[in-house]
Amino acid sequence: MNSLGPTSCLRTLAGMATAMLLAACSDMMVERAAPNLEKGSVDRSAVKVDSLDIDPIMRGTVASETGLVGFDPVVVRGYGIVVGLRETGSRQMPSDVRAFLTQELAKRGFGSGQPGAPKLSPQDLLNSGDSAVVIVEGVIPPGAPKGSKFDVRVTTAPGTSTTSLEGGRLLIADLRPGPLFTGSRQPFPLAEGAGPVVINPFVEPNATQRDSINRTSGRVLDGGHVNKDMPLKLRLMTPSHSRAETIQNTINTLFPRESRQKEETAHGRSAETIDLTVPPSFRKRTGEFAELIRHTPLNVENPEQTAMAIRRSLLANPGAAGAAAWRWQALGKRALPMIQDLYEYPEEQPRFAALNAGSKLDDQLAVPPLLELARKSDSLTIRTEAINLLGRIGTNAEIELGLRELLDDPDVEIRLSAFEALDKRRDPHIIAMEMGRKFVLNIVPSKHRMIYVAQSGQPRVVVFGEGLSVKVPMTLYTWDGRLIVKADEGDKFLEVFYRERADLPATVDRVKPDLGSLIGYFARRPTPDRPETGLNFSYSESISALHELWRMKYIDSDFRAEQDRILAEVLRDDRHEKGLRPEFRPEGDTPNEEEAPKSLSEVGTSRTSGLEGASVGSGLDAAKPRRDTVPR
Repeated sequence: MNSLGPTSCLRTLAGMATAMLLAACSDMMVERAAPNLEKGSVDRSAVKVDSLDIDPIMRGTVASETGLVGFDPVVVRGYGIVVGLRETGSRQMPSDVRAFLTQELAKRGFGSGQPGAPKLSPQDLLNSGDSAVVIVEGVIPPGAPKGSKFDVRVTTAPGTSTTSLEGGRLLIADLRPGPLFTGSRQPFPLAEGAGPVVINPFVEPNATQRDSINRTSGRVLDGGHVNKDMPLKLRLMTPSHSRAETIQNTINTLFPRESRQKEETAHGRSAETIDLTVPPSFRKRTGEFAELIRHTPLNVENPEQTAMAIRRSLLANPGAAGAAAWRWQALGKRALPMIQDLYEYPEEQPRFAALNAGSKLDDQLAVPPLLELARKSDSLTIRTEAINLLGRIGTNAEIELGLRELLDDPDVEIRLSAFEALDKRRDPHIIAMEMGRKFVLNIVPSKHRMIYVAQSGQPRVVVFGEGLSVKVPMTLYTWDGRLIVKADEGDKFLEVFYRERADLPATVDRVKPDLGSLIGYFARRPTPDRPETGLNFSYSESISALHELWRMKYIDSDFRAEQDRILAEVLRDDRHEKGLRPEFRPEGDTPNEEEAPKSLSEVGTSRTSGLEGASVGSGLDAAKPRRDTVPR
């Protein structure tokens, strides 16, 4: 296992603007999956175990005497089946994969004849043109508690002839750590993946000029489900029962057991090891919890004096700004009087370190200087991070008013950050509508017209600009004629023709041309109690239809998609795989070389494989910035 310890990196202002943003955007060649603190990981560049490397500002912290175990993201993989396709699937697959999936489907009751069990037999399902065998991959955040969710990526498996996953749904697939194989001695599954598949409309650089979308690759947003708590531990550099007890008591003082928390936050197992339990309040912020644990002081008797010592160390070495912010935050609100005058400090690094800590400690005095940075800083990184920090502070009307102004900012990143912060604050200025539990539609007032689609976490379509409508006259003929939308000059309604498949009757309706009404019509599923017309499109199908209208220039706006990082993390893990971590391997089980290839690149199509056969260069997230569409 990797053992983690104190910080020694020097951050510039842009890099210092919290480890969250740094970890999500850089360090692309690390040994394990790239950290993403917003999703719950850790700034691993700040973690070492050699006591000689301890930065002066980190002395006297938990990290100065311990290493962190289990704080790396874990890449998990498995075979799955996507159903609900329209004869775009494939019955072809390697024989060992067929045998494996037949066994898995039988375990889940397919064809068993039992009450409530699927009637289709495993062989009938695998032989259907409406199903496809896929490889499912995801990244579990470090320390993720049981029940946590994460995004998963699906790609058609090598050895199959599937042409499209659009409109499909992933059946439950077991996800395991380590290389992908079908041997009998696989690691136990850590998670499951299931849900509707979303196809990325931004893959090829010229997708606006031609239909070059890769429909054999997609993702399931929040489709991964963690089945067991991911273990987190502290390992003392010098084993000692007394020191272990001191560290345990210190952590439990600062992180007392919360309601619904079964164990104490820290529980000493031996003179060398302390087990950690993530409190419920940090369930979705395991990365932040890890950093606070690392920066927790071993002596909590005089936090004001400790805060002042951190301040002196920071002013002597501004490069330690990131560590200083975490240390102040770990000390709690009693550190605030020692840092508040730094909110206006002339040097940007100490100033932003203080504002970072102050905002996370809910100090209202941090609001005016953060708004000033959000409006006027020359650094886009500082502006976006200031907006993110404002989104975390408690009730304050000044924040909402300031963020609303930024919805009209010329920079798209600022507009998106302002929207996300306001949405997090549940600002009534942002209209939110549930589209049948499939996705959320947001209408955002802005003078800049834009459609933004989320590609991670909560499925979401965001329409910037009120009154955005489809232009007429127009005629859209797409999906091989299954979807036709047309209107003549002066028409107040769009005529929509849709046929789900050739053997089913067509639906013809008249729909208002404004995007709110049209998107609602795409997603709505008519029911006896709500008989309004609708096409019951999935999130992916709704995005695809919108993208086609925009591509044909019938929607006068920008169209942007959130860039997904699953592929990059999986590829990085594949290149640097050092073997399965012992805690994920069945006891006494060491897969042999034949059963467990060292990397996916070593696996042929006759056995299981990961990304071999999938076009990495034109895959899910190979999208590159282009003139009129820039993935976020």
